[in-house]
Amino acid sequence: MRPSLKPGLKHQLRFKVTDRQTVPNFYPESPMFAKMPAVLATGYMVGLFEWCCTELLNEHLDAGEGSLGVHVNFSHLAATPPGLTVTVDCEVTGVDGRRVSFHVRGHDGVELIGEGDHDRAVVNYEKFNVRAAEKARTALAGASA
Repeated sequence: MRPSLKPGLKHQLRFKVTDRQTVPNFYPESPMFAKMPAVLATGYMVGLFEWCCTELLNEHLDAGEGSLGVHVNFSHLAATPPGLTVTVDCEVTGVDGRRVSFHVRGHDGVELIGEGDHDRAVVNYEKFNVRAAEKARTALAGASA
């Protein structure tokens, strides 16, 4: 991580919601979700909030570094139908070693749709991918035994 990563940094992301990000399309395998209203799914809102944070963070990482979400504490406050554009604003609220904290808010042009706090861990993606692949090999080998 570069020393430029400090509390107070801000970033903004805009995203136009489509039918693809609605609750019935979140897990198409779920008959329960299929019956729910076609508004922005909470899971997609969380993803948008994380996306905004990663864009800010990536400007301050060294080669080979990336980040992974390790904590979310968001409230989904209002429904957003397809066609509206969500504006997400995030701010770095803390840097503790390789853990970076953010406050995030989303607005759909009509009202505040969600807000809360998010933490990301800065990792070396190559090392992380090696560990994840080993975990999968071990787990799959154990399942077939």
